[in-house]
Amino acid sequence: MIIEDIMTKPVVTVGLDDSLSLANEIFNQTQFHHLLVVEEQKLLGVLSDRDVLKALSPNIGTASEKMQDLATLNKRVHQIMSRDPICLKSTDRVKRVVEIFDENRISCIPIVNDNWTPVGIVTWRDIIKAIRGKYK
Repeated sequence: MIIEDIMTKPVVTVGLDDSLSLANEIFNQTQFHHLLVVEEQKLLGVLSDRDVLKALSPNIGTASEKMQDLATLNKRVHQIMSRDPICLKSTDRVKRVVEIFDENRISCIPIVNDNWTPVGIVTWRDIIKAIRGKYK
């Protein structure tokens, strides 16, 4: 089985200078947990919902909210994203995805074409769905 058979597509992307407020809004309105960070259609990094949660003040939206709490919404994606992510091609074997997840502490693998343009993403959930489908 190849990655193209199980990857999620299309991908949702953000830019380097997009605000965490925008990223947080995307996470809140979708069921995605990862956004791919691109510039001129080339992949530069990954931003997870956990990255955003760690970067934002926990006081936002509470009675103890202050101006400095709201200021965390203005941080930029490039300030907290993971750079130089491990990537694969859509024609790579799914076995390689499993090996990478086993060897690294990551939760997604961007799938890129020869120009480093994102064409999909694979998470451990995609692996589980593929296994469940095989054993139905």
